[in-house]
Amino acid sequence: MFPLKRNRRLRTNEAIRSLVRETIITPNDFLVPLFIVEGKGVKEEITSMPNYYRYSLDLLENEVKELWSLGLKSVLLFVKVPDNLKDNKGLEALNPNGLMQRAIKTVKNVCPGMLVMTDVALDPYSAYGHDGIIENGKILNDKTVDVLSEMSVSHAQAGADFVAPSDMMDGRILSIREALEDEGFTDTGIMSYSAKYASAFYGPFRDALDSAPVDLINIPKDKKTYQMDYTNRFEAIRETEMDIDEGADIVMVKPGLCYLDIVREIKNDVDVPVAVYQVSGEYAMLKAAAEKGWLEHDAVMMEQITAIKRAGADIIASYFAKDVVKILNT
Repeated sequence: MFPLKRNRRLRTNEAIRSLVRETIITPNDFLVPLFIVEGKGVKEEITSMPNYYRYSLDLLENEVKELWSLGLKSVLLFVKVPDNLKDNKGLEALNPNGLMQRAIKTVKNVCPGMLVMTDVALDPYSAYGHDGIIENGKILNDKTVDVLSEMSVSHAQAGADFVAPSDMMDGRILSIREALEDEGFTDTGIMSYSAKYASAFYGPFRDALDSAPVDLINIPKDKKTYQMDYTNRFEAIRETEMDIDEGADIVMVKPGLCYLDIVREIKNDVDVPVAVYQVSGEYAMLKAAAEKGWLEHDAVMMEQITAIKRAGADIIASYFAKDVVKILNT
């Protein structure tokens, strides 16, 4: 019998396709990563991330105003720490007048309504490029967690709405939550990098912050002892459930495109918002391919972003956020 049901009827033209479209991208989906440096009048393009920049605090003001005007209401702050302030204990991370603390205040002063999330990890402050304190060739979990908790309180004191621990130390969410509660920051949220894999896609990010692990004797050459093995699936569920039990308000999967199966697994399992970080390597690959003329930049970008949301992301941290929203606003 000739088919009575023709699915193509719902694809006939753009009007019907848009009417039945299941996944809709809006500016409200995005968390915008921002890289901050010392100085004045600084807007440095990151070589391995074309059209993405490090900003000094004075030019950060302009960038935040532009984001707000585009309908982008949330930022995730990272700082590039001068080498002379790096050590093995992250002491500069606790400086109430440090670059991160000043960046938080800058964003809140220029745009009080902007949601400010902050990176909580030691790698930007570490002389060794690791997310933890190192002794005898090992990353010390518990001593690192103590510093991360103090760092989180410092960010909350500066005005951060959410802290975002990206370190993958065990037990840090509970410790941070307790530290925030003890200091009266009951409304400060935690977005945990719950399923963060030891990925090869992070290279350009480490260029942006000069935070790659150093290659020295008795120092781990990579982050595989604390970030997740990319072959594992069920471990991501365990990590995420533990973080929620410890007090995480939002959980994250990082990277994005190669881990959409993990995104869907977690989305199906939990009842808190799920964030996805479309990382620097994903950004750089598309930029490079488009520059060569091998891919149509905007079409591939929109397809990638849609795939991330379709997989279950409630929040997308992406370097493409401005590009996407400019397309949406045309």
